[in-house]
Parts: sequence; structure tokens; C-alpha cells
Amino acid sequence: MVTDTIGDFIIRIKNSNLAGKELATSYNSKINLAMAEALVKAGFLKSVSKIKSGKMLEMTLAYKSDKSPKIMNVSRVSKPSRRVYKKSSEIKPFKNGLGAAIISTPKGILTDKEASKQKVGGEVLFNIW
Repeated sequence: MVTDTIGDFIIRIKNSNLAGKELATSYNSKINLAMAEALVKAGFLKSVSKIKSGKMLEMTLAYKSDKSPKIMNVSRVSKPSRRVYKKSSEIKPFKNGLGAAIISTPKGILTDKEASKQKVGGEVLFNIW
């Protein structure tokens, strides 16, 4: 049984990407689907879809033109033992715009760029670059 579903989600993507696989799978839930869609918008994933059984998500990973992975590393910011929140004024571009921070806001799961554009803050789930 997985107790940290967000941590499990990002590690599955990171490991699949570093192994050079084209697809990654994760358990289907509303938050996992929303995070995957935010990663598609940020350009770290090509697409996301539900597998026919409906219990799993299938994510197509994005690679650079020289076949190197776009995802170099992922770090969990807000953990089950320590939650990290940021106001809209505190949100800055992660890695000068080369990476993204995924934030849970009242308007849904957004990247740092979208959250600062919409002027909403929230819980910083993880950073990806």
C-alpha cells in the first residue's frame, strides 16, 4: 500500500524517464490526473490517458531532439509530515523558467507560471526540471 501517492507518482515518471522508456504508468486518481495534465502543459509529458480498465494512467514521456530526457530530476517539496504553502506574491519561476513547480491551488493543480499569472497561491507539491 502506498501512503504518499504524490511521491509515488513523481518517482514512477522519473524512473521511467531515466530508464529511457516511452511510457510511464501510475494509479488513476483525480490528483494524479490533474498533475499529469499540468506536466503536459509544462512540456515534460507528451500526453496522458486512462488505460481501459480505468485503474491506471498511461503517460507518454517527452524527450529532447537528441533523445535525452527532459526530466533530469524531481524533488518533493510538500511532504506528508511537512506541508509547504506559498502566497501568489512568493511564487517565483523555478530554475529561471527551465523547470516547473507544481502547485495545488483553489483553481486546481497549476504550474508556477500559471499560478503567478492567475495570482493564486497554494501548496507546492513538487519541483521538476
